[in-house]
Amino acid sequence: MPAAAMTRQPSLLVVGCGDVGLRVLRLLRGRWRLLALTSSPERQATLRAAGAVPVLGNLDDAASLARIGSLADRVLHLAPPPSHGRTDTRTAHLLQALARGGRVQRLVYGSTTGVYGDAQGAKFDETRAVAPGTDRAWRRVDAEARLRAFGLATGAAVTLLRIPGIYAGDRPGGHPRERLARGTPALRAEDDVYTNHIHADDLARACVAALWRGGRQRVVNVCDDTDLRMGDYFDLAADLCGLPRPPRLSRAEAAAVLSPMQLSFMGESRRLLNRRLKQELRLRLRHPTVATGLLA
Repeated sequence: MPAAAMTRQPSLLVVGCGDVGLRVLRLLRGRWRLLALTSSPERQATLRAAGAVPVLGNLDDAASLARIGSLADRVLHLAPPPSHGRTDTRTAHLLQALARGGRVQRLVYGSTTGVYGDAQGAKFDETRAVAPGTDRAWRRVDAEARLRAFGLATGAAVTLLRIPGIYAGDRPGGHPRERLARGTPALRAEDDVYTNHIHADDLARACVAALWRGGRQRVVNVCDDTDLRMGDYFDLAADLCGLPRPPRLSRAEAAAVLSPMQLSFMGESRRLLNRRLKQELRLRLRHPTVATGLLA
């Protein structure tokens, strides 16, 4: 392709190019100039095969990011925060590098619906205030605040995608059949919580839509239309897969057999509305409920 044609292509730097990032690359391959930040030399071949130019750098090492700020007009930030504390130093290092380059016009960030905390099953949209209940969620709130400030300071359009549980049959660990096969219990109905979901392919499409149409300093819930409690979700998956339904335990019984991480996901209940996803990003979900998505 002639150099002049290349310069007319939209350019994108993907930061945190795991499963969802690779799906985004596949959607845009051949139409955008694609780059992907990685700290692992071993991943360069995978990224090239997906259509991206690998860029070596480590979000935990600010000096290694010196040249990334001038590489692309758009950035998709899907990298997780550090595993401890309440601040996201990785996002801080990234934004410092991007600010020095002065090129970024649009930035999309993959946050988490965990920033809302426990809503006791309430149904709500993006106007609800954040109320993080864990350090893990606080790190995401910190990242969101840094990204908003970056957008205001640089003029870049920053869109925050708040993402719930991601699933897909071809995603590593992304299908409930693995949990069902292990016989992992769920909570009994009177103790159960509402959860939200998005198929990995729809999430990748939402990322692309936000890279084109995301509003400035705008939050978007990226979830499907499912309205199920967690145990009912696993019951549905079991029925679709022809597996036994999980045993149901009280919360006290579950605390004795499940890990703290597993229990933490059973401690928050919320039902998210996705009007902005459909109306502002104009995304038509290919898997509007888990009932169809689990079969995909």
